[in-house]
Amino acid sequence: MDSTRNTTRELVHGLAALILALFLLGISSGLGLVKNIVDLWGALLFIPEYPAVIMRDVFLEWRSWSRDKNSLNAEVIKLREENSRLRIDLAKLIGEKIYSEDIKPDRKTARVALRTPMSWWNEIRIDKGEIDSISQGLPIFYNGYLLGRVSSVSTMSSWAELITSPSFMIPAVIEETRELGVIVGDGGGSVLLRYIPAGRGVKTGMRVSTAMIGEQLPPGLPIGKIAGEISSGSDGYATYKIEPGVDMSKFYTVNY
Repeated sequence: MDSTRNTTRELVHGLAALILALFLLGISSGLGLVKNIVDLWGALLFIPEYPAVIMRDVFLEWRSWSRDKNSLNAEVIKLREENSRLRIDLAKLIGEKIYSEDIKPDRKTARVALRTPMSWWNEIRIDKGEIDSISQGLPIFYNGYLLGRVSSVSTMSSWAELITSPSFMIPAVIEETRELGVIVGDGGGSVLLRYIPAGRGVKTGMRVSTAMIGEQLPPGLPIGKIAGEISSGSDGYATYKIEPGVDMSKFYTVNY
């Protein structure tokens, strides 16, 4: 009885081992089919994934390009500022006048966004700001003539003080005589040149430009010309009216 049970158990174990071996053999022979199925599934999934992959690659390339561009722009600005400083230092050493075209030949354009009646002759708002490399004290021009300078800056816009403003006071020089004075506005549309020594042969039509002020307002920026003498005080100084190179009532864009 026991021998019969042992024989039966051995037969069952042997049959189970045979079935397992046949199963493993079947799997191993079907690995090629499994691989083909996996490859086909991967190819099918590639279709919806492809746009996302392309967008990722484009984004990574754009980010890299943007970083490189910002780095290059910063380097260019740094080199231009250094060049301006060197030119100004050279002008101090040799007493030579440097014109604005030499300092910044590639001026950009901004639109006059606001000019209120209450401060018509004092200030304007332009549609350029910090993101456009605008900084406080930066001169603004129209048709090559000094119009004013930036007084305050925000991210996307700025305010600029005009040369007709009473608070706009900068050193200036009469080019033909090299006499130094101060440009100041009267708040009503006129520009005056004060503190010129009387009796120095100043005549109508002589050109007036900026004197040495600083890096942002270098010497030689054209302002206008002498329109006539207003007064000659007892202190020995004369005041002249200046005809600006800009029609201060008619401009809608500026350069910087």
